Amino acid sequence: MPFDRLIRAMDTWAEDHPATPVFFQIGKGSYEPRHGGFVRLMPVGAYRDHLAAAALFVAHAGMGSIISAIQAGKPLVMLPRSKPLGEHNTDHQLATAATVGQRDGLHVAATEGDLAAIIDRLLADTSASPAPIAPFASAELIGHIRAFIHAAGR
Repeated sequence: MPFDRLIRAMDTWAEDHPATPVFFQIGKGSYEPRHGGFVRLMPVGAYRDHLAAAALFVAHAGMGSIISAIQAGKPLVMLPRSKPLGEHNTDHQLATAATVGQRDGLHVAATEGDLAAIIDRLLADTSASPAPIAPFASAELIGHIRAFIHAAGR
């Protein structure tokens, strides 16, 4: 779904910070940024490459973005989509952001102004990057799950 509010806010931020490269994935949005490169949709490999090279990641509060940032060990600044603004069909992203926003490396912007302030703070503090996590469960966890399933099947 389009999220022109986020793209506009980030384009404004990019205009105010011309020395910092910004790249956008804009989906079906109607607003096209003028202060950074952009694509409508990015193949998964390119998405991962951009994320790996980024100092931080700015996105909506969708679980795919959250998991991608955690796996890459990148700080994530989330601006949740709003149902009243027509950005989604529910306000579940507000609940998601409230639930995960306390995790190390995940930051929630309530407004576009908050977004810019959080980005500025994180870029000034390079120690803000969380440790990445593995994309798969540990062998120990898998072993516990297998044991549980085996015991339940008796």
